[in-house]
Amino acid sequence: MQDGSIEFTVNAIAHTVRVAPQATLLEVLRNDLELNGPKFGCGLGECGACTVLIDGQAVRACTVPMANMAGRSVLTLEGLGTPARPHPIQQAFIDAQAAQCGYCLNGMIMSTKALLDRNPDPTAQQVREALRYNLCRCGTHIEILDAVLRAARTLAVPPVADTT
Repeated sequence: MQDGSIEFTVNAIAHTVRVAPQATLLEVLRNDLELNGPKFGCGLGECGACTVLIDGQAVRACTVPMANMAGRSVLTLEGLGTPARPHPIQQAFIDAQAAQCGYCLNGMIMSTKALLDRNPDPTAQQVREALRYNLCRCGTHIEILDAVLRAARTLAVPPVADTT
């Protein structure tokens, strides 16, 4: 981290940012790169609202110092899909109506992505285990579980070629 500059990739786009030594990944994502998928919840890595994937692993962005990010690759909620073409995981959460207040959704969806990348056919118990540290206070736990299992089924089916 020479002169405070860090080079890393976010959602397949290379970035160079100048940051203070104590800056966290969450602060840079939200304040410098204007990506609002990851939420500030507890600031202690306990709630999961700020979950992103770093080199494919689900990580709490509020606890990651930018000093550790040089050369790393980050995927945020914004990098999964678009409003016009949501990622199958995002679509499954929509279809299952798995949001009430929506604050936990970033963490739930990104943790689901990490889970399904390493285990494309999880059991309900494996889903519960993978999401156990993502807090949802609205009580949509059943809908979230349904959404993850829907996403697994959808991703297991090969996509149909678009002939238009």
